[in-house]
Amino acid sequence: MTGRRIVSISLPRLAIESWLSRAARRGDAWPEQIPLALAAPGPHGPVIHAANRAAERAGARIGARAVDSRAICPALRIEPAEPDRDAARLARLAFWARRWGPFSTPDGDDGLILDTTGAAHLFGGEAALLAGIQAGFARAGLTARPALAPTRGAAWALARFGPERALCTDPLPALAPLPVAGLRLSGETLLLLRRLGLKTIGDLAALPRLSLMRRFARAAAQDNPLIRLDQALGRAAEPLDAPEPAPAFAAEARLAEPVMDPSDWLPGLLETLCAQMAAADRGCRRLCLSVFRVDGERRDIRVAMAAPTREPGHLLRLFDGRLERLDPGYGFDLIRLAAEAVEPLAQAQPGLDGAAPQGLALARLVDRLAARFGTAAISRPLPRESHVPERAQTPGPPLATIPVPPARPERPIRLLTPPEEIRVLYAIPEGPPAQFLWRRQTLRIARHAGPERIAPEWWHDRPGTRLRDYFRIEDDNGLRLWIYREGLVHDGRGGTPRWFLHGIFA
Repeated sequence: MTGRRIVSISLPRLAIESWLSRAARRGDAWPEQIPLALAAPGPHGPVIHAANRAAERAGARIGARAVDSRAICPALRIEPAEPDRDAARLARLAFWARRWGPFSTPDGDDGLILDTTGAAHLFGGEAALLAGIQAGFARAGLTARPALAPTRGAAWALARFGPERALCTDPLPALAPLPVAGLRLSGETLLLLRRLGLKTIGDLAALPRLSLMRRFARAAAQDNPLIRLDQALGRAAEPLDAPEPAPAFAAEARLAEPVMDPSDWLPGLLETLCAQMAAADRGCRRLCLSVFRVDGERRDIRVAMAAPTREPGHLLRLFDGRLERLDPGYGFDLIRLAAEAVEPLAQAQPGLDGAAPQGLALARLVDRLAARFGTAAISRPLPRESHVPERAQTPGPPLATIPVPPARPERPIRLLTPPEEIRVLYAIPEGPPAQFLWRRQTLRIARHAGPERIAPEWWHDRPGTRLRDYFRIEDDNGLRLWIYREGLVHDGRGGTPRWFLHGIFA
């Protein structure tokens, strides 16, 4: 038997309770005494997908045709089901449930799987853990039936067919009285087992394995009763494929009552997290602050760093102005700070004059700018192979190493994107204009150099793209600009050539 402890959480009313929750947020709360059912498309018309308790008492059954249910209960209100939104909420609940264990994943359309191995003592034992899980989902407005067992299959069966908050250490005695539907088999296989007289898991387990292997040799693995039985009893492995691995370094603060602002707990969490990383000689490039709301939602705030760090004071500054944007909902009772993108980081020794290591100040400045304006707003131009000026560079990471650029003609320090068209007042043949109008200013050229002809890149540009003749000019006031003429007269690629201002020299 494995030493794992797996919690399966069945959410039998997820669809209808999520629909009612969304209706309440829209200000259209549904009365409990009025029967309501959600319908989904079926092979012979809409079928009942979910129903509230009033509809169930009136005779609506899941899987029945909507018209038949309406005939039984004329007052039944039928709304379309929203399986995509239900699946999205289930995925969010899987992350929210990680307050009880490091690994979790959705299980089908109405359940969750949670690995709580070694975590139950943090909640007062396994019985208290299951009670806490059920109470937490109840506060989020969801009906939950959790069960805990050494295997995923056994926990799944107990959560749906076992007693309330079932605890299991030996799967076979606990599963024996449960129906064979607890093995997660298809309807066809269940029908076949019933025809064979096998009603419970104990009946199936009592049969010789050889006869079962022969009978279901061609069945798919997920629909083979023998394989499912072995998985439930721990004889065959069944890994838990969590969508996001648990962080290696994390600090948590569990609160007795829901709060609306995590600011008071953030310094302590940073100190704890940085101490963990320092003990392992690690630093992180990204931090994720998560708050677990009582309504079953989780909100994250991420900050990124240009270089790995574990300095609490610097990391705390990166959250300035970010916490106010956090939506606390009805409050949250768990705050988690996790280090992501962890890298080795040895102790840095300051210089004899007490100065910080070289390059650290620039990295701190980039971090603060990125936290204030967003990571997309901070970049560093990197050279790229192209002779067209606007394609000769590309944005890169702020602290990226720039290779030695190839020798090229003088270029302005600022390029206008896109180039701005100028209106020529006095043109000179085969040269730049003597006077032109740009941004409502009349500029007179005092001296110039050029032209520098730049042909289009035929492998990138469309057919008919015109060449450019660039001129470096200087006006009467010493303003140095970079202008170009697009095309030539009678080049067959357009009308009269146009002039543009493309850059400004220092």
